[in-house]
Amino acid sequence: MFHLIFGLPSIYVITRVLWPLPWPFALRAAIAVLLLIASQYHLWSRLSSGSVFAPEFPRGLIVLFNWAFGAIFLVAAMQLALDVVALASRVMPGGSWAIPIGWRYAEAVLAMILSAVAVQQAVRVPPLKDVTVEIEGLPAGFDGYTLLQLTDLHLSRLFPATWAREVVARSNALGVDLVVVTGDLIDGSLASRRADVEPLRGLHAPDGVWVIPGNHEYFFEYAAWMRHYADLDMGVLESRHTVLRRGEGAVVLAGVTDLSAAHSGQPAHDLNAALAGAPLGAPVVLLDHQPRDAAKAAKAGVGLQLSGHTHGGMIWGLDRLVAWANNGFVSGAYPLGSMTLYVNNGTGLWPGFALRLGPPSELTRITLRAKP
Repeated sequence: MFHLIFGLPSIYVITRVLWPLPWPFALRAAIAVLLLIASQYHLWSRLSSGSVFAPEFPRGLIVLFNWAFGAIFLVAAMQLALDVVALASRVMPGGSWAIPIGWRYAEAVLAMILSAVAVQQAVRVPPLKDVTVEIEGLPAGFDGYTLLQLTDLHLSRLFPATWAREVVARSNALGVDLVVVTGDLIDGSLASRRADVEPLRGLHAPDGVWVIPGNHEYFFEYAAWMRHYADLDMGVLESRHTVLRRGEGAVVLAGVTDLSAAHSGQPAHDLNAALAGAPLGAPVVLLDHQPRDAAKAAKAGVGLQLSGHTHGGMIWGLDRLVAWANNGFVSGAYPLGSMTLYVNNGTGLWPGFALRLGPPSELTRITLRAKP
């Protein structure tokens, strides 16, 4: 059913865009076959690795699949809009507007160009984004404290070791006090991705590099990945916390497992466990991969929650659907009482839908300020 659903846009494009063109039957049939092959990208991914989440093809082929898949998605959306207008015209006086053949050429060309831009925006090493967050009760020693949030790296054949090394180099050059990675670091087994994650060993900051799992960690040898993250000199916050200190002042850095953890037979997402024994009165910075439970964190007294998971919605318009699935949270900062939720657009994104039109990827430097 999953693969059939992804095949529907290509069938729509074949019947409504390709087939009305005045081309030889053999040419239209050949292009139709190519469109159907491209639409089944996730099936080929499953056959290559056993999982739709980890295509084990050469990087160039993954880029090509994403471009073709994106072009199909975009031209289907454009043609649907034209068909709705044409259908509506039939009920208008003197209506029955016919879609000109030239418009079909134009939408196909535009979709291919936009898809190429979307893939390029998806696979680049992200630019820096600076964010300032005010926190109530922030100790004076932490006023101006900087942390770097990385999230949704999805290290894979699409985001390999060369890409990871550049991300690490740019991250280290920022000279922040702390680095946090809020889940979905990988797509693939430890055996397949060992070399691709190795550059993360080079991440460093005075207060360390701390990581939590995202939902994709549970798709691939969860326990082995958590041990390997620790072996890469990253502190793993699985429903626990650490205390950061500047002189007499303290800030609690807490992390929870993903909301999907219990479905994988792993310890469930547990904010109470993460905060158990934390110093009373110390502001809490919470790392939680998915943003949809942020209201609960605000009620628990968290000052700042850092999340990812949504990839910023990836494409204008599609971001509204992603927001709906995440209790309205999709990109950027959201005030929830005295807490700020920051939803990061992601450093990378899932190689099964590597497209960005609108919401950009980001290296996110967050500066903490005391709220007056």
